Amino acid sequence: MYEPIRTKSVHTMAGTADFPHRSREEELDIQLAGHLAALLAVTDELRALEPSTSAELDVAAERLADRVTRLRGGRPPVRAAVASATGGGRGPLSVGLHQRAHALAGRALVVAASRADTAGAILAAERMDAHAAAVAVAEPALTAR
Repeated sequence: MYEPIRTKSVHTMAGTADFPHRSREEELDIQLAGHLAALLAVTDELRALEPSTSAELDVAAERLADRVTRLRGGRPPVRAAVASATGGGRGPLSVGLHQRAHALAGRALVVAASRADTAGAILAAERMDAHAAAVAVAEPALTAR
């Protein structure tokens, strides 16, 4: 009763089969590497602002850099040189950076969970906890001023 369609659909774009497609896992790897690299950049900024917590942030930065390197197939992330801060302490800039780092770690956690990356999820959750604690300690001090 119905005749099969013998011509190409007008809705198919010409030449779309020629470019390579990435798998869902590859896309998630790219997203996770991006979120962790952004988190690393904020961590490096915090290392410059907060010399008192620099040892903890140094360890976190190295773990983040290792994870990003693995996700990018051996290519290390570009990192800013950490200049020593003169003032130290937790001012509004530092609290804002901790809040941004917390949000980035949350995004990384969601992507790591989607791709069933336990190590990435644990790293992101640890960073979320650390940045949430830093904000909780700093905010009462800022409002008391």
